[in-house]
Amino acid sequence: ATFIKFCGEMTHIWQGLRSGQWLTASRARGYSLILLGICAIAMAGWIAVSDGLIDRNGKPLGTDFSNVYAAGTLTWQGRPAAAYEPALQHAAEKAVFGGREVPFYGWLYPPFFFAVAVLVAAVPYAWGLAIWLAASLAAYLAAMRAILPRPETLLIAAAFPAVFVNLGHGQNGFLTAALLGGALHLLDRRPWLSGVLIGLLAYKPQFGVLIPVALLAGGRWSTIGAAVATVAALLALSLVTLGSGVWHAFADSMTFAQTVVLEQGGIGWEKIQSVFSAVRMWGASVHTAYAAQIALALMLAASLAWLWQSDAAFELKASALATASLLATPYVLDYDLVVLAVAIAFFARHGLSRGFRPFEISLLAAAWIVPLLSRGIAGVTGIPLGLMVLLALYVFTLRRAAQDRAASAGLPGIAQA
Repeated sequence: ATFIKFCGEMTHIWQGLRSGQWLTASRARGYSLILLGICAIAMAGWIAVSDGLIDRNGKPLGTDFSNVYAAGTLTWQGRPAAAYEPALQHAAEKAVFGGREVPFYGWLYPPFFFAVAVLVAAVPYAWGLAIWLAASLAAYLAAMRAILPRPETLLIAAAFPAVFVNLGHGQNGFLTAALLGGALHLLDRRPWLSGVLIGLLAYKPQFGVLIPVALLAGGRWSTIGAAVATVAALLALSLVTLGSGVWHAFADSMTFAQTVVLEQGGIGWEKIQSVFSAVRMWGASVHTAYAAQIALALMLAASLAWLWQSDAAFELKASALATASLLATPYVLDYDLVVLAVAIAFFARHGLSRGFRPFEISLLAAAWIVPLLSRGIAGVTGIPLGLMVLLALYVFTLRRAAQDRAASAGLPGIAQA
């Protein structure tokens, strides 16, 4: 009797996951409010028990933001190229905190990002961190609201766990998501402005690998032109204001970034959400990891080209591109998963207008919660949960596009698969 009861419960759970009926609108709001409240209290407590601007672990509040602020101070001193020298950058980071010993956070960005660094370093550190996070968070929330204009969007987007990971690191996930989400939202409405936003994404070049593939396949020529013009303008502006030497320093620093940070996993394999990191975490060689990453990137490029040249719904194209942008790069951190909100929002918009298919709602819920779990689970078990959910979401997006096309072509067997 116990076994029969257990089987019945498992069947009920399976049916619930399949239908997605367990995730009602009220539950989504409730879960979001609970998580938002817990994380807000935790962050407030973390700040309250800190020693000035240093937390109880000896790290700066905003951790990674300290490298942006230090790079900005070096630029104000007329030494921007020094930010790419680990010893000089670390010295500048310690100087920000009165000479106190703090961990080293490398400056790995192309010179475009000095524009942000200079602005935030014009005010005291705490104010710079607060302004940076508030402004970029507002841009992210505005992009989410534009993509999915529903009453609950802002609450669910604000409670997205990647938001708290990004806040804790003082990182740029909000900006990346705002630029990509805004560009996709405006692609049909204002293609030139969309191209400008894509061009601004050059500050994070690893996320732009597949964007040209999608735009070329979709014949988005005006957007491509605007993106190229924007990157050219950024390059010219950086050369005029910072000089060519800073670009040489950036190029030289790539060896450190590639070998220490990426290939040797200097920041921890559990933090990186790529197939490259997963393969390395499992003990494979660097060459094997690169082979796996390249193979995945090629498959993503081929499938995106097929999708973007097709007549599939734009929401699915946008969702697939956002997910693929995370999957294609070997260097994607858990705070970068803020971009996953763009993929979730576009997929949800399509499902809300045309109905959801089996397991889609549950998968979207898994994608929403995974930034909270990915680092911890990978660190303890070696299971790259974040990568697995990203791959599943991408496959489901392609499957839905294929099913929609089959349904419109009158092929019910494929459409119901």
